Amino acid sequence: MTDAVKGPASYFPAIEKKYGRPVAEWKDLIRSSPLTRHMELVNWLKAEHGLGHGHADALVAHTLAE
Repeated sequence: MTDAVKGPASYFPAIEKKYGRPVAEWKDLIRSSPLTRHMELVNWLKAEHGLGHGHADALVAHTLAE
């Protein structure tokens, strides 16, 4: 039996399905951004790439935690 994915990563399948890009690509975009603060990155993903708040927040949180 496998444990269910929890936390920000639980959003990843929905993000890939809705926006048509793999999570690795989103994380590369976040890492290449000159922005460094969590909410700056969330707002950038929302404004420039059309992500919803929860999806942007999950991607940023997971990427910055690495």
